[in-house]
Amino acid sequence: MINNKIAIIGLGYVGLPLALAFGEKFNTIGFDINKNRIRELQSKSDSNFLSNKKSFYRSKKIKFSSNTNDLRDANIYIITVPTPVNKNKTPDLRYLRSASKTVANNLKKNDLVIYESTVYPGLTEEECIPVLEKYSKLELNKDFFVGYSPERISPGDGKELKNISKVVSGSNLRSTNIVYNLYKKIIKAEVYKARSIKVAEASKVIENSQRDINISFMNEISLICSRLGINTSEVLEAANTKWNFLNFKPGLVGGHCISVDPYYLSYKAKKLKYYPKVILSGRNINNQMGYYVANILLKKLQKKNLKLSECVVGILGVTYKENCNDLRESKVLDIIKVLQKAKVKLKVYDPIVNSKDFNKYYPNLKIKKIDQKLDALIVAVSHKEFLRLNYKKIKNILKNENSIFMDIKSIFNDKRIKNKFDYWSL
Repeated sequence: MINNKIAIIGLGYVGLPLALAFGEKFNTIGFDINKNRIRELQSKSDSNFLSNKKSFYRSKKIKFSSNTNDLRDANIYIITVPTPVNKNKTPDLRYLRSASKTVANNLKKNDLVIYESTVYPGLTEEECIPVLEKYSKLELNKDFFVGYSPERISPGDGKELKNISKVVSGSNLRSTNIVYNLYKKIIKAEVYKARSIKVAEASKVIENSQRDINISFMNEISLICSRLGINTSEVLEAANTKWNFLNFKPGLVGGHCISVDPYYLSYKAKKLKYYPKVILSGRNINNQMGYYVANILLKKLQKKNLKLSECVVGILGVTYKENCNDLRESKVLDIIKVLQKAKVKLKVYDPIVNSKDFNKYYPNLKIKKIDQKLDALIVAVSHKEFLRLNYKKIKNILKNENSIFMDIKSIFNDKRIKNKFDYWSL
């Protein structure tokens, strides 16, 4: 595969940075079925804020398209579509199957298909490869090859793709080596060869499950500390003086990875007649944290003898994490749900979220800067803009010193903020 032509299927948070990176080295097709997304990328703009114009201009060998005919000349296909869960928390494989079928219809002898989407161990071989073989009429490891290299993009953290270590694998030794050499062209960090596709799949799904469990433990500690009447941040600061203490913090766990991947792992485990306890226990705790925060606020307002329907509450940040405009699985949406049900007047602002995306969840709420005095302010997401808030600005937003300030992620250390207002944090 000397004269590689690469097709990236799916141009979201994972696919676009990958396509732009390969587009600096190889002829690359960035493919997505969303025509609006393609038009946006053709104008060298990214509404997800992951790639700047310099990245587009460096990627001189890339072409963006929603036309499947443009996939015919590729000999390497990399699938990066979402793998969400259904309402019953089981894997939703529609996007993966559809993308596999699209690739299969263009697959030729000696082509290579690489999956980057997060899946449970065994899924590539059990679900994806049969689709490729069925629609291409080709045979794995005889006519075409498959690789798996789990994505590790963390939106909003500023870490470049080339500096993120990569796990690679293949359907046989030959394909593993091809995948390894391919990614070495764009990755400066370590590229690690896993023994099999299943090992690579498992490595990815446990990465996020581990983080989910660790944060759920911190959230449970926060629930206990609240009942003890002590500050969780102060407890963790003291505990962190021990050399081997793991410095996780409580928080709202959302997004398309950490709050989803544990369900993929537990789904597969149940199929094997093992019923996970720790994984799902952690997930249950994290799923409840948005409701917990909202109910804490309602109790505080009621203790002040305030009529809920007359209270004005501001929420800063609605995305699942800082400096990222993704709303998927955001637990801030759960906070809004509870407060709306309680008839509280809500003012919501997020500087980077797309209003249309937000209104799919709450059509009657506008995303705009808060321009009136509040009974309570929740800083739910630590976007860069919100880190510039100080005591004076918060004082101007809140009605009085009896007002409630909820610092979900404990990002404000000014003692005046903690002492002058009814301050609360996880």
